[in-house]
Amino acid sequence: MQLEYSVLSTQSSVLKEGTMSSITEKKVVSRERRHTRVRSRVSGTPERPRLNVFRSLTNIYAQVIDDVAGRTLVSASTVDKEIAAQVAGKPKAEAAKIVGKVLAERAKGAGITQVVFDRGGYKYHGRVAALAEGAREGGLEF
Repeated sequence: MQLEYSVLSTQSSVLKEGTMSSITEKKVVSRERRHTRVRSRVSGTPERPRLNVFRSLTNIYAQVIDDVAGRTLVSASTVDKEIAAQVAGKPKAEAAKIVGKVLAERAKGAGITQVVFDRGGYKYHGRVAALAEGAREGGLEF
């Protein structure tokens, strides 16, 4: 059996043919393209870094990034041990809100009060919106 590879997006995602259903592939590629489009307009600076969100099926991850230096300044996710204990048994949207609050606390500890929100190509709805709301409640401005 011969393996064929295909380039699915401009972000050099290469997947083996047949590893995902065609619907899933299309969703992944579409999200990556949306994220690329948004990233062409949204950039983090040292004064106002970018808050990036990545959503998987079971977890949510958030990072505050300085794009000029190419460094992650602060991060939080449902995988972190201290957050995982808080979100155990809660719905995903509530978990995302907790991640947003913890991220805001960590950012304030690092001296960051203003950020640019990068939804990562996802709709501003559900877990992404809950994370943003939690970050605002925690004291971040965007």
